[in-house]
Amino acid sequence: MSTPTEAIREQLMASNEQYRHLRDEHTRYASQLAQLAAKTYLSEEEQVEEVRLKKLKLRVKDQMELLVRQAQAVH
Repeated sequence: MSTPTEAIREQLMASNEQYRHLRDEHTRYASQLAQLAAKTYLSEEEQVEEVRLKKLKLRVKDQMELLVRQAQAVH
């Protein structure tokens, strides 16, 4: 059984193009971060990229959560 928040996320995935786009971005950033995390050593450039990706991923997550909160307010 899903929680009300999970149900809203599922509904947004099905009906909201912006939410789907943000979810795709979030997944892409997570994948890129996983590739960096798999390395034994990160160059200085890769370390900067890791920080940049973490910030982007967090920004996208915040935008997704805003859409969830807005949907909760409507229901």
